[in-house]
Amino acid sequence: MREFLTIGRIDPAKRLVVDRVKDFKEIYEVFNKNEAGAQSDRCVQCGDPYCLNKCPLHNYIPQWLKAVAESDLEFAFKLSNEPSPFPEVMGRVCPQDRLCEGDCTLNDGHGAITIGAVEAFINEEGFKAGLKPEFPGITTDKKVAIIGSGPAGLSAATYLLRSGIAVTMYERADRAGGLMTYGIPNFKLDKKIVDRRVKLLEEAGMELVLECEVGKDITFEEIVNGHDAIFIGIGATKGKTARITGEKAPNVYMAMEYLTAIQKKNFKRAYDKQFEFKDLDVVVIGGGDTAMDCVRTAKREGARSVKCLYRRDAYNMPGSQKEYKNAMEEGVDFQFQASPKQILLDENGRAVGVEMVKTVLGAKDESGRQRMEEVKGSDFTVNADVVILALGFDPSVPSFLAENGIETNAWGGIVIDDNNQTSTAGIYAGGDCYRGADLVVNAVYDGREAARSIVRSLLK
Repeated sequence: MREFLTIGRIDPAKRLVVDRVKDFKEIYEVFNKNEAGAQSDRCVQCGDPYCLNKCPLHNYIPQWLKAVAESDLEFAFKLSNEPSPFPEVMGRVCPQDRLCEGDCTLNDGHGAITIGAVEAFINEEGFKAGLKPEFPGITTDKKVAIIGSGPAGLSAATYLLRSGIAVTMYERADRAGGLMTYGIPNFKLDKKIVDRRVKLLEEAGMELVLECEVGKDITFEEIVNGHDAIFIGIGATKGKTARITGEKAPNVYMAMEYLTAIQKKNFKRAYDKQFEFKDLDVVVIGGGDTAMDCVRTAKREGARSVKCLYRRDAYNMPGSQKEYKNAMEEGVDFQFQASPKQILLDENGRAVGVEMVKTVLGAKDESGRQRMEEVKGSDFTVNADVVILALGFDPSVPSFLAENGIETNAWGGIVIDDNNQTSTAGIYAGGDCYRGADLVVNAVYDGREAARSIVRSLLK
């Protein structure tokens, strides 16, 4: 260990831009054994590891880095799968630059260990070697229903099944995975990786009911009557608008509608052809990871030009800097410190551009973030054939919540207590339907902790 003085940080190799923008395959290669071992050998094994503390899941990062450095793949695999339900996914989609790697001790002059890439290596190499996470089978008479198969739901299912509790998962889409399937593009997360984990859960005893919307195809009461507890992980899928004139034009789209349509296309399923933007000028408003997913998808779909408009500067973008850099490499044009005032329409009511105003960052607000201020007289226009709004998401609030005494807050988020239990006993929730649009890893944490609370309640 402690080879940081002679070995520098190495990021996984990326496919060449000219090749990767032609398809939706993952752009990063998985480390080989030597690369993963060398990066792991750089760990200084801190007595108080900042990386572990910054990780929402409190992954055993120093411990599995040590195991990789010592070529103990089986132990590393077990360690990485203990606090995380699908570490190979987290290794790909977590913003490590803001979490574990951002707090790595070696950031001070040596370059952080490439933690996410090693995490992905451990599990991909482990699966190749025939390793699998362990499940005991259904060993109790308890049954739990999970509504929603996104990160929170799959995480809850994992930890319930590890305790021998039967799980039935209800998903309104045609495939499990939620955001990981229909929100995150293939070039960041190959869907075979999600499918593999879902299959493992089914092998462990989970019953998966697809194309079944609770409140429509099955009543909430039916689920309550057939289970000992319920976990709600329905995410936040209602896109936020800019609240500006013209945003209801037919060629102004919400980000998730676009990403879902293109993913259906990649699955070779029926999709809405209005989302084909080949040879069009595409403008995306927003600066988070979803905005990066949209601009990079549009490049791969053959858009003539792709421009991203964000009201703050690059440093203040809420998404991963890694994804911003990838989008820059792929030819996306960024216009920073510009806020939309209205969407300009032609005589047929279709969007033809966005009227913008330049901004500056002023004094900090209560949260410590600089306030955005508009510059008077700085209006300008950006031409567009298509406008995509990627401004975040609010939870959709199904009627069965209020009908069953499940309290929600002012913006529609489900209210939970310290045990992830809602205002109705025996019903738990977590993920974006509680937090609002947030990181995958935080949804995973909620699912894990809710499952642990359910286990304590049912098996006490």
